[in-house]
Amino acid sequence: MKTLHTRRDFLKKTSVAAIATMGMGAPLAGLLSSCESKIPTTADSVILLFMAGGMAHTETFDPKKFTPFRKGMEAKEVLSTFPSIPTKLDGIFFSEGLENIASVMDKGTLIRSYQAADLGHILHTRHQYHFHTCYEPPQSVVVPHLGSWIAKEKGPLNPVIPPFINIGQNFSVGEGEELKAFHSAGFLGSEFGPFLIPDPSAGLEAVRPPVGMDYKRFEGRNQLYNDLVAASPMGEFGSDYQKESLKRSMEQAYMLLNSPEAKAFDLSQEPKESYERYNTGKFGLGCLLAKRLVDQGARYITVTTEYVPFFGWDTHDNGHTRLKDMKKMIDAPIAQLIKDLDQSGKLDRTMVIVASEFSRDMLTEGRPDLKVQDQVEVPDIIEDMKNYGMHRHFTDGCSILVFGGGIKRGHVFGKTADERPCKTINNPIKIDSIHQTIYHALGIPPDKNYEIEKRPFYTTPDGQGKVEFGLLSKA
Repeated sequence: MKTLHTRRDFLKKTSVAAIATMGMGAPLAGLLSSCESKIPTTADSVILLFMAGGMAHTETFDPKKFTPFRKGMEAKEVLSTFPSIPTKLDGIFFSEGLENIASVMDKGTLIRSYQAADLGHILHTRHQYHFHTCYEPPQSVVVPHLGSWIAKEKGPLNPVIPPFINIGQNFSVGEGEELKAFHSAGFLGSEFGPFLIPDPSAGLEAVRPPVGMDYKRFEGRNQLYNDLVAASPMGEFGSDYQKESLKRSMEQAYMLLNSPEAKAFDLSQEPKESYERYNTGKFGLGCLLAKRLVDQGARYITVTTEYVPFFGWDTHDNGHTRLKDMKKMIDAPIAQLIKDLDQSGKLDRTMVIVASEFSRDMLTEGRPDLKVQDQVEVPDIIEDMKNYGMHRHFTDGCSILVFGGGIKRGHVFGKTADERPCKTINNPIKIDSIHQTIYHALGIPPDKNYEIEKRPFYTTPDGQGKVEFGLLSKA
């Protein structure tokens, strides 16, 4: 059992790691690391569509027996609160409300056997940290995000477009400080950190001075910013490498500011018919922006539904009702993104991933053989609609969709049990294999590492992540 239980512990230890990371010099390429990868690449770009908050597999991409609501029903009866619908794949069904994504499953792979980590008492942001970095928190240094590793090792496809872009995430709600802990390039340097676009409809504002501010005044603001950085902990504790990396990140921002490619961030440039196909809200427009940025040479993009405690996918109550809205938010734009990338020919070299930090179940907190402390009380008898589809956190059977970039088309990987507990019973896969399979498609070898704190630091813990060749069209 893990001993880290509280958000306070998480924040305290990640804050110490942040200070430690600032003082590091340039990471030294490990002696074990391949000088030049000989892995043939199948992907140039990656788009991660992250369903933050814990998306229940039995209510989305791995439905079980449907039990309609009735007053007085037993909670243990409920596996799925939506009927199943057919997908493009024979004999494979999704949950009602995902008809558009179901129609494009011939273009990708459905993983039904992802197992999230055992981290003790479940906190969303700790599992999200693990999903995005492949490392269990806390660490003695700030661990680079998956997107930062890709930005560092592959560089930009277009020198003007930031190699790592994050769409839809802000840090002003919920567990904002915990979320910041993994939205970082860590010891790799600020230039490989995420270019943040909290609101895709205001994407152009991220690459130009505020309204009413001319460029000369903006230059003055930049000098003031540099002065503030010099007086900040980075200025006091940061190494020369970290300071230079921060400077390069600012120079990249200026290059983008004055480039024609900046128009890619402006969704008003999109034809109205196309815009409306994506316009289900912030997430849908984030998918549209991701498409536009991939067209301009973006290397890695995350679009998130954003984690806000007890909202969205975090279905501790009103689960069935809330999931209707969540499906309306994601179904059309995800499917349209896949269709548009496929039609343009970009899907062949762009890997698109749909995933969440873990799944959910009415009765089990954690996994069947390693239950952890319950965080919500589920009544034995359901009398009210608000308790229909409410969920605990479940880590032993999660669904992931993967399209493009060398991934098999029309394929299903893994299986969960049809009866509770709906756990993985075939081809389990964990985060280190997910990460290493992505790296493999991009040509990044498993022994890639840098010397940090006088020890090799790999893309996956101890460099042990294994490629899951069963997901790839060319093993």
